[in-house]
Amino acid sequence: MPLLENGQVVEDPWTMVGPDDPLPPTGAVPGDAVPGDAVIVPLSRLEEGLARPPGGKLGVALAPDDEIAVLRTALPRLALVAVTFPTFRDGRAFSQCRALREHLDFPGEIRVTGRPLPDQYEFLLRCGASTVLLPEGDDPATWARAHARFTTAYQPAVRDERAEGFGLRRLLGRLPA
Repeated sequence: MPLLENGQVVEDPWTMVGPDDPLPPTGAVPGDAVPGDAVIVPLSRLEEGLARPPGGKLGVALAPDDEIAVLRTALPRLALVAVTFPTFRDGRAFSQCRALREHLDFPGEIRVTGRPLPDQYEFLLRCGASTVLLPEGDDPATWARAHARFTTAYQPAVRDERAEGFGLRRLLGRLPA
C-alpha cells in the first residue's frame, strides 16, 4: 500500500509485525540500520521490541482505545507511533496524534493506518500526523488533491502555521461591498 508524506508517495522502510509474528533480527553491525531493521510492533509487544539489540528502529502500533500515556517512558526510544482509524467515523486517532505532539512532545513519525478518508488528510496533518498508509485501492492523486484543497485554517495546529480564519473574517467584514 502506498505511503504518503506531505501529499507525495514515499518509500516505506518499516515492517509491521503482527501479534504472533517473530521479530526480525537487527542488523549485523550495531548502530547501522539496514532495510528491514525498522519494525512496528503492537502495543502488547512493546517490551519485547524495546528488548531488541540496538541497531534498528522501533515503532509501536496503537489501537484506537489505547491510552497514549502508557508510552510516556518508551517514547524517547521510539522512532514511530502508528495510530489507527478502524472506520472513517472513529476520530480517536486525531486525539492520539495531537496528544503525542502537544502533551508528550513526540518528535518522531506519527503514521496513520486503517480507513481514513482523503477529506481528513489535511486535518490529520494539522493534528501532528506525519505519514498516512493509504487504504487498499485508494488513489494517491486523490489524497494529493485533498492536501492542496484547504489553504485557510480557523484553528491553531501543531504545525508551524497560524490560524488565520478569524482574522480573515474580520478583514472581509471591513472591506467595502
